[in-house]
Amino acid sequence: MAALALIVACAAPAFAKTTAVAAEATPQAKIIDAHPALWVVKDRDTTIYLFGTIHLLRPNIRWFEGPVRKAFDKAQDVVLEIADRDEAAAGGQAALVQRAFAPDAPPLSSRLPAADGARYLAALQQNDIPAAVFDKVKPWFATFTLSILPLQKSGYDPASGADRAIEGAAQKAGKRLIGLETTAQQLGFFETMPEALQLQMLSETIDELPTITETIGRMIAAWSSGNPDGLADLMNESIDSNPEFERILLTDRNAHWADWIKARLDEPGTVFIAVGAGHLAGEHSVQAMLKARGVTSRRVDKQR
Repeated sequence: MAALALIVACAAPAFAKTTAVAAEATPQAKIIDAHPALWVVKDRDTTIYLFGTIHLLRPNIRWFEGPVRKAFDKAQDVVLEIADRDEAAAGGQAALVQRAFAPDAPPLSSRLPAADGARYLAALQQNDIPAAVFDKVKPWFATFTLSILPLQKSGYDPASGADRAIEGAAQKAGKRLIGLETTAQQLGFFETMPEALQLQMLSETIDELPTITETIGRMIAAWSSGNPDGLADLMNESIDSNPEFERILLTDRNAHWADWIKARLDEPGTVFIAVGAGHLAGEHSVQAMLKARGVTSRRVDKQR
């Protein structure tokens, strides 16, 4: 596993907000009760909860209960990776397409190693994606499409993702929504990657396609059971071969967010922060970044 885990656990919101695919009809699935991990940072007059989300879930996973819901209900402010839904809707698919296409560039399949180029075209065909069009997209967009489209077709839906549920609940409750980043900024992380790194990311994604559902199932199982170490192990399979990818999508962002959290402790109140679960797992997690800044976080007992 390589780029897929980082994309789905860490950087899907911007893309998922502008992409929608109808899921294949499936029988009503049994409800699964999940107990994802939750952390808290406190000082004398400020409480900040840290919750890791999965950006695409199946509708039968029930997780917004217990300590997570109690923490959310206590908060006046809800902080997400991105909260500019109006901006995303205004630009929508047309804006994304404008940023994604490179009509004057050589065909994307010709910029990949020969075997990968052929497999790329085959993957497009298998997923009913028009090869004549998608051979003229930028590598990052092809990676997103090939990662997320098969998952959506198999029932994983950004509308059922934890971020979307939290955002909707915050709006209904009249809580203040704050975004750590913007849609444009998140897409920019990928657009500004060197082309060699984008092509590597695409090649690795093509490698992952045969086991994509199994991979996401393992990630969601670790998340559902409140096992950040297990999720970190899955993430590390990617990190070892993509240190620059890790820096762009994880380490640098986690450092910025830790700075934001430390500064937010100067203002009283209760805050609920929900970001991709990959950001709260592993040795470069937001919690580790906070510790390096002298801020202690602790795991919230699932029985509380």
